[in-house]
Amino acid sequence: MSKNSVLIVDDDVKIAALLKAYFEKDGFITYIAHDGYQALDKIREQKPDIVVLDLMLPGIDGWEVCRRARKIGDIPILMLTARDEEADRLIGLEMGADDYVTKPFSAREVVARVRAILRRSHKIAAQPEPIKVGNLLIDAERHVIIKDDEILDMTPTEFKILQLLATNKGRVFSRLQLIEQVQGYASEGYERTIDVHIKNIRRKIENNPKEPKYIITVYGVGYKFAGDDNV
Repeated sequence: MSKNSVLIVDDDVKIAALLKAYFEKDGFITYIAHDGYQALDKIREQKPDIVVLDLMLPGIDGWEVCRRARKIGDIPILMLTARDEEADRLIGLEMGADDYVTKPFSAREVVARVRAILRRSHKIAAQPEPIKVGNLLIDAERHVIIKDDEILDMTPTEFKILQLLATNKGRVFSRLQLIEQVQGYASEGYERTIDVHIKNIRRKIENNPKEPKYIITVYGVGYKFAGDDNV
């Protein structure tokens, strides 16, 4: 079985070296970049399975790296941020990051989060049958979302959320339930991240995201996927 590979992007040499040691101990092939331009070059050249991306970088910052990386491919991204500012995290998620860790962090936690992201981004056996609703096709076997015959660009986390909701049409999921089901852990501090992912998904699948037909907000509770009669 081939090893997973990770690109660590951090201008702090000590942090990058620490993470490299922990990832290699866990069996990863590791690459390091110390600025945004190096990061984008290594994404193109090495095609890592996942990127661990610090937001505060010289050259171009992590937000811009995330935005440009999304144009290169659907590689999963875990953000590292020294700021405990919710706005920073939400901006990163809106640009396509899958998850985030706030500094100071445990290197073991970062490795565990990366493992969780990779588990949900990889194909698994016994996938459910494709789901067809309105002009959407959710094909878990091929891991694609198709709208009007066009394949949509979805991050692994966005795909998992949409698949979970669509597989359970009409069932209302709270934000904490979605986090637990999709991320593999439940934390009240991460509830707002679900709102950002839902916003991103709606922008891609809805004809009018401000008047969604597929993912419906149940105020005070959470979200549900509409039945066929609603679309």
